[in-house]
Amino acid sequence: MTYEGARSITGPYLSILGASGTVVGIVAGLGELIGYGLRFISGYISDRTGKYWTVTLSGYVINLFAVPLLALAGRLDIAILLIITERMGKGIRTPARDAMLSHATTQMGRGWGFGIHEALDQIGAILGPLIVAAILYFEGSYQVSFAVLLVPALLALSVLARARLLYPRPRAFEEEKAKLQSKGYPKVFWLYLVAVALIAAGFVDFSLIAFHFKEVAIVSDDWIPIFYATAMAVDALAALLLGRLFDRVGIPILIAATIISLVCAPLAFMGNFYFALLGVALWGVGMGAQESIMRAIIAGMVSIDRRGSAYGIFNTGFGIFWFLGSALMGMLYDVSIPALIAFSVVAQLASIPIFLLVRKKFLYVPT
Repeated sequence: MTYEGARSITGPYLSILGASGTVVGIVAGLGELIGYGLRFISGYISDRTGKYWTVTLSGYVINLFAVPLLALAGRLDIAILLIITERMGKGIRTPARDAMLSHATTQMGRGWGFGIHEALDQIGAILGPLIVAAILYFEGSYQVSFAVLLVPALLALSVLARARLLYPRPRAFEEEKAKLQSKGYPKVFWLYLVAVALIAAGFVDFSLIAFHFKEVAIVSDDWIPIFYATAMAVDALAALLLGRLFDRVGIPILIAATIISLVCAPLAFMGNFYFALLGVALWGVGMGAQESIMRAIIAGMVSIDRRGSAYGIFNTGFGIFWFLGSALMGMLYDVSIPALIAFSVVAQLASIPIFLLVRKKFLYVPT
């Protein structure tokens, strides 16, 4: 609820503070770049120290408290700093959290387990933007919207503290029968990372989509968070469905999700109100795949004692190419929207042959 509620309006908020399309694209990409870069470090620290909960909780504190502070940001530079800080917090917590989830989902099927996690996450991601939309409708204030998000932030930290007391050693859920690799990472892991990097580069950040909606007046300010909530609802359903299918079929499900989501850019940037809504929904399918099965695959490739570091490396590579793609598409937006669309579609299409190679080299045993 907290950070997704904020994310649904950061594009228009930056626009009000004087940002251009290029600035919005660069800020969105830079935040992801720094956040994903920190995942490499935090994943390594998690594996070396074994303090997964400490790293996770620290990241959540930074991630969640940066959001309500946006209510006090009256200048573009301060708002940019807080947006990037929020992404930093998420970057710190994610590898340790994913490692703990990989242990907890061993018995139920990792695709289904990560899918459930993403679906539950999106319940908040739906409610947050809807709350923001209601506040904008009745109050018309972005500052009040950010301030109200302090409430779910405090609730989230309370639940996390309780979870830490109940399950201090998540690794105990998983008993590794045989290590996949005693040293380093398998070659298929790096091949998989290349395919995922192409997805990241071509996947348009919602901040730029929302910026476009405001610039061309296809969608009103109070409807933009509703569009985002719609995407989050699709994300939740897609994560559950794709997760279940992944446990039965494997990587072809990720390929299918990629084909579906790459249609997002043409619809969102070239269509009317209803085509834009459909484009945002397909954007949600892509997010559902990224946050569920794309993470679940890593757990099956890497041994248990390198899981946190693997998630850190994986996310760092994803973030670097997300930044490069977001920055480029932000610049292309100011020059040529058709060029932006072409880049988005081609980059994601290029990942499919590589995923097919990964499928040949990665032995996946359905649960």
